[in-house]
Amino acid sequence: MNPVTNPVPQPQDRTDDELARLHIPTLLRYGLTAPPGPRRTALFGDGVAGAAVLLDRLGTHPRSVAFLADVVRAGGLVYAAGLAEPLPRPEATAVVRDWLAVGSDLAAGVAADDTAARWLHAVATLVEVRQRTRTART
Repeated sequence: MNPVTNPVPQPQDRTDDELARLHIPTLLRYGLTAPPGPRRTALFGDGVAGAAVLLDRLGTHPRSVAFLADVVRAGGLVYAAGLAEPLPRPEATAVVRDWLAVGSDLAAGVAADDTAARWLHAVATLVEVRQRTRTART
């Protein structure tokens, strides 16, 4: 690769286990309110992939994550964080509750709520891709 024509470094390849070990709350804390750049890229790149791996391993349906994204867009992170069951499965709820808490602690308003909703929709999309790909192979 010619660094003059493509100065952006390529991200390293990560396994599902490596992605699952990422600390998603930290990526959310620093990425939700960040301007376009490395922090936002990390949140929407490895952060989406890591979150999707975690939720997929817990058997989460992508539509439930997409529904949560719509709730965040409509009511905000604070509202969504207060839900008794943001996702149908208790294990997934425990994981997502931490993510929603971090976002609501930022108290960054509508812009952060919209970013979080877009991020959750991206996670839902990747969960669905993982599940469909796995089904197509069988």
